[in-house]
Amino acid sequence: MFVRDIAEKQLLPWHRQVEAAERFGASLAQVEEVALERGILPARYQRNRKTMSVTDQLTLFRSTVAVIGCGGLGGYIIEELARLGVGRLVVIDPDVFEEHNLNRQVLSLPAELGCPKVEAAVRRVGAINPAVTVVPHRVAFTSDNGLELLSACHVAVDALDTTAVRRQLADTCAQLRIPLVHGAIAGWYGHVTTLLPGDGALKDFYARHCRDKGIEQQVGNPSFTPAVVASLQVAEVCKLLVRQGTLLRGRTMMIDLLAMEFHDITTENTTI
Repeated sequence: MFVRDIAEKQLLPWHRQVEAAERFGASLAQVEEVALERGILPARYQRNRKTMSVTDQLTLFRSTVAVIGCGGLGGYIIEELARLGVGRLVVIDPDVFEEHNLNRQVLSLPAELGCPKVEAAVRRVGAINPAVTVVPHRVAFTSDNGLELLSACHVAVDALDTTAVRRQLADTCAQLRIPLVHGAIAGWYGHVTTLLPGDGALKDFYARHCRDKGIEQQVGNPSFTPAVVASLQVAEVCKLLVRQGTLLRGRTMMIDLLAMEFHDITTENTTI
């Protein structure tokens, strides 16, 4: 009742959300869920409501998304998922920030050099949307720990940079029967696709790749490429969770930012 009384035009302002949490000794996440259950939208999401309903926003809040890799792609993915209102993020990365990350990794700052990327993700999300819970794992994803790491997740997002681990991630998602949104970048280029349970594995796509590391090791990555590809991946995650729109399933979106061309390549049998 209190949340309904303090709402303004079916919106819950941030200072009121904080007030309710302090008054009842609740977390900001608990207040957010109560508001959404009652059809009241936290004011931070008011620009979402022409695109998604309050019910959709509640679905996002109750979802858990894993982001595997917290670097160029992963940082933008984490940022956008938190701002979108996905309630629980599982972030996985063994690395610390190095100086060469500063040109493109949104979580990296000079003050964060040498700091674990997953810890920076926790701090960043806490600063922009404290109602979102971040579960950090400073470990390398493997086939041995993958089932445990992703066991409670609704969607996994590939922000990795090694072919072998991508294959392990795809196999793990297949075992858990959860969707996987795959993205990759190199220089001016990138691609995105979505695999649902039962679809083909990434090993077919990377069958001709001899090196474990991708071509980005040779051509680098400017700041804008991960931002574009990560945004497309987050759009796919959103569609998966709220069950809207058409997915990049059985299709790969090839992105050429130098020529400013996007090519949608259809693959037979939903195997990429």
